[in-house]
Amino acid sequence: MDHTTSVDQGDRRDVRQDAVYRKISKRLLLICYVFAALDRVNIGFAKLQMSEDIGISEATYGLGAGIFFLGYVLFEVPSNLILARIGTRKTLVRIMLLWGLTSSAMLFVHDTTSFLVLRFLLGVFEAGFAPGVILYLSFWYPPARLAAPTALFMLAGPISSMIGGPVSAWIMTALDGAWGLAGWHWMFLLEGIPSVLLALVVWRVLANSPAQASWLGAEEKARVARDIAAGHNPHGKQQFREVLRDPRVYGLSLSYFLLIGGMYAVIFWLPTILSDSGVESTMTIGLYSALPYAAAIIAMIVLSRRSDRLGERRLHSAVPAITAGVFMAVAAFTTDQLALAMTAIAVSTACSWGSYAVFWSMPSAYLSGTAAAGGIALINSIGLLGGFISPALLGYLKESTGSNHTGLLVLVGMLLAGGIGIAANRLPARDR
Repeated sequence: MDHTTSVDQGDRRDVRQDAVYRKISKRLLLICYVFAALDRVNIGFAKLQMSEDIGISEATYGLGAGIFFLGYVLFEVPSNLILARIGTRKTLVRIMLLWGLTSSAMLFVHDTTSFLVLRFLLGVFEAGFAPGVILYLSFWYPPARLAAPTALFMLAGPISSMIGGPVSAWIMTALDGAWGLAGWHWMFLLEGIPSVLLALVVWRVLANSPAQASWLGAEEKARVARDIAAGHNPHGKQQFREVLRDPRVYGLSLSYFLLIGGMYAVIFWLPTILSDSGVESTMTIGLYSALPYAAAIIAMIVLSRRSDRLGERRLHSAVPAITAGVFMAVAAFTTDQLALAMTAIAVSTACSWGSYAVFWSMPSAYLSGTAAAGGIALINSIGLLGGFISPALLGYLKESTGSNHTGLLVLVGMLLAGGIGIAANRLPARDR
């Protein structure tokens, strides 16, 4: 009798606990990140018109696509350390206002110099947003529940790519020549403004922590605080100076560098790859480019939920990354067969995004305190150098060889090595 009563009470506690976290999840910043990620996607479509209008080469475009990450990397760690001092709301509002204005200002690009400068500044102003939100999520969720909400936030990447492709293509074709502006001018203008408007919404509704959330009751706040305290990793790092001496953190950073390199090269170059494969209509390219990201959304949801349910992180990130490399190899050798190549790219993209979503549950569980603020930003900073190097390298190889084949094989190597690196990096306690 007592045992049954105890079980019933435990079930009720679980139901109430689930209700609290569902309530929190409804407040996540998914919509804000969708517009942040658009500035990664729209540059690939702008290239279809902009390259000829302002006279930039394949290599210059690759450099400009990647230089965004150089600015991002240089200012990311300071941004996250400042966030830990002044709070999430002020930090994210500042970032969203500046990136929205700079993204819209891309319509003023008129030569190579202005293209490179604005792309660099876009990275500078957006620095800290993604790692800031990843850190912010750790204030609200214990490690055992972190993969699914992290994946929900990360869904913004493939969602923006899936929606942004057709939308960008439509703007570029429907508004081309309106008021004397080219289609790519209108695309940058219209896709930057929503981020500015959303910054005002964030300022009004965002709470820095559960304790400051007016929409949580006292019992709900206490429950979240107990769960996070219970989930504390005694083997994890607490201070940023410990992070700087930890080889595991650099192992994660290197693996993330390789994974991101493979992912972002596809994001920036997919429209060009489709165009080179014989797809002539900009609108058709936009629709085709949405398919891999629709598959990515499914993979991210399935893998993150399974990872939370089984309490395993490392292999749920490593195996999809390796699978992504295998299917990218298939795409590299079938570029003359559009249907087969697109299927392989879709599977590769889905697996790489799935790996990416689960990956961030590992450092978030391993690090806490100022170690989390600086460490997450450090891993992301080193990793995003892959976003700088791989698009530039792909552009250089395409210009040198006249095809995408060699560049795609480089991506194969990066994805395979990234997956092997994640599998080999065993963090203590809660990464498995």
